[in-house]
Amino acid sequence: MPGTGPLLPGTPDLVSTPEEKRAAANAIQGHIQSGTKKAGEWAKDETSAAVKALAAKDGDGWTTSRALKKAHTTWGDQVQNLMNRLEAEKFALRGAHTDLRGSDLSTDGQIRQCSPFDAY
Repeated sequence: MPGTGPLLPGTPDLVSTPEEKRAAANAIQGHIQSGTKKAGEWAKDETSAAVKALAAKDGDGWTTSRALKKAHTTWGDQVQNLMNRLEAEKFALRGAHTDLRGSDLSTDGQIRQCSPFDAY
């Protein structure tokens, strides 16, 4: 959107401190990932029980049993993708300060090489 950005007055920016990044990474690890894992285990147990209850006793079983099993497999893949994404976000948050600080120092070194003020 034209006319907005972190350098214009009155507009929000995306700046955060290393402490805020660390807190966010810790929240991902301590609450979101562990909660997601617990919920996944609960859903796995409950779905497995439903599949078993609707399974065949003397034939093919209920169509619902097969559908639940297929849906649970798809859901499991989606949960695994979420867990992978959370891990990547946690890693990125923990590395952001180091990466940004390194970029700052590198840029400073390049600018300092050709600064006309060094001659004074």
